[in-house]
Amino acid sequence: MPTLTDLARRLNLRRPAAGVSASRLLPPLILMTDADRLPDPAAAVARLPRGSAVILRHYGVPGRDALARDLVALCRGRHIRVLIAADARLARAVGADGLHLPEAMARRGPGIWQRWRRPDWIVTAAAHSRAALFRAARAGADAALLSPVFWTASHPLAPALGPLRFAAWCRSSPLPVYALGGISARTARRLRAGGGAGFAGISGFTAES
Repeated sequence: MPTLTDLARRLNLRRPAAGVSASRLLPPLILMTDADRLPDPAAAVARLPRGSAVILRHYGVPGRDALARDLVALCRGRHIRVLIAADARLARAVGADGLHLPEAMARRGPGIWQRWRRPDWIVTAAAHSRAALFRAARAGADAALLSPVFWTASHPLAPALGPLRFAAWCRSSPLPVYALGGISARTARRLRAGGGAGFAGISGFTAES
């Protein structure tokens, strides 16, 4: 049975656009940290395959700067890229590989964070609607994390998109789309023909990646 990593790599076969460097190629898997569900992401990062990425969220947590530095140091030797959520200045200070825009931040369009953006950064944005995918593109993101695709314990009352709507929104999206929410090797198989760029999750998918 194919693992989540196998499935993600089969999705993530897009050829880079002309002039796009190897450092800007999109990772097939993205781990998202969470201060409550994944307070210490080191163990989860250790299970990620090479070529994956991590988005450090941990919003408002004391010592976030130090955690960001430690995470960058841990991931660099494993060929895993680190994106910092909502703080371009911190991303640049710790030598991160990119930035993640929460949906509210992307909704405001191109922002002051672009002053800190490095040419080789990957910038992702959160999206919970089809319109949000277009706003993410206008804001300058390289890819969007669309959720929830399936039911997830982190947002139990949020209606899931399901594979058909996810596929339809991927086809019309102006930028590559990651599936987020309820992703596992079992559910990911339902997205093989969906046109996504890969999978993102908080902690559940790392055990079977």
